[in-house]
Amino acid sequence: MKLKKTYKYALWSAFYLTILSTVFSVLIYFLLYKHLGIVTFIAFGIIIFIISFFVIQIRAEHFIYQRIKKLYEDISFLDVNDLKRKKITTDVEAITKTVQEYVEGKSEEIADLTQRDSFRRDFLGNVAHELKTPLFTVQGYVLTLIEGAAEDTEIRTKYLERANKGVERLTSIVKDLDMIAKLETEGMKMNIETFNILEMIQNVFDLFEMKAKKRGIKLQLDKAYEFPFFVKGDIERIEQVIINLIVNSIKYGKVGGVTTVSVENYNSKKFIIKVNDNGEGIKQEHLSRLFERFYRVDQSRSREQGGSGLGLSIVKHIIEAHGETILLKSKYGEGSEFSFTLEKAV
Repeated sequence: MKLKKTYKYALWSAFYLTILSTVFSVLIYFLLYKHLGIVTFIAFGIIIFIISFFVIQIRAEHFIYQRIKKLYEDISFLDVNDLKRKKITTDVEAITKTVQEYVEGKSEEIADLTQRDSFRRDFLGNVAHELKTPLFTVQGYVLTLIEGAAEDTEIRTKYLERANKGVERLTSIVKDLDMIAKLETEGMKMNIETFNILEMIQNVFDLFEMKAKKRGIKLQLDKAYEFPFFVKGDIERIEQVIINLIVNSIKYGKVGGVTTVSVENYNSKKFIIKVNDNGEGIKQEHLSRLFERFYRVDQSRSREQGGSGLGLSIVKHIIEAHGETILLKSKYGEGSEFSFTLEKAV
């Protein structure tokens, strides 16, 4: 039978003590007690061996128990009340493994917290920047009007219109932040209904037809669908997803290009809705962060195009709130494909 290393330690220690004790006894025998038989000394040796083993084992366990108890008291994640004397043996491999697992877990936790802290700093910096730009714009126009420009009707009208655009952008940012906060709140319920996803896509096309024409972009389905495709979801929020993806394809698509939407079978229970454009595409290093709040691939161009910078983050939150998946494929210089799944309506 394979013994624990520490039991081997106790056994060998007991063996050595037994040899020494027996030798000592033999010497005594030959000097004083020759009338005792050899069987007596063998029995004496066995008794010494057993007693030595248990004395060594108990003393070693007590020694290690005291030090492990101190370890439990010093390390906050270990509760000394959970430490039972019967759990302690002289085998320190178990406690070594526990501490090693603790260290590995803490290392992962520290890495995760470091990453979260980095995202938090980026987010706060982006929020400050996004709010600062329209605020300063509005403030500049208002101060100019206060200082006397309001007397000129033409300048007053122009500056008020520009200030209003700044306010509209601020309102858009605040509304989008509020939506994300609500989507992240546990207990926020989706109003799940059955609807025709093809009809919704066509309504979004009609809504942004003029915006697309200004950039010469054609909005189209990948083919003529003979039958409606019914899905389950929150109508308003899924419409927001499609709107955000279509608007993005118009903003960043190629002038004179095409945005194509398709609905396909993902599996027996789900459809997948794909939004393709033949724009400039996205470089590989940006793909993993594209759904972060305020993350922009091209800072200057993105702000020229307007928007809150929260569109894709909202899309991700809405889809995940439905328990569905959002996917992204992009090849720089050729275009991008955003897709998401939705449950089929039986």
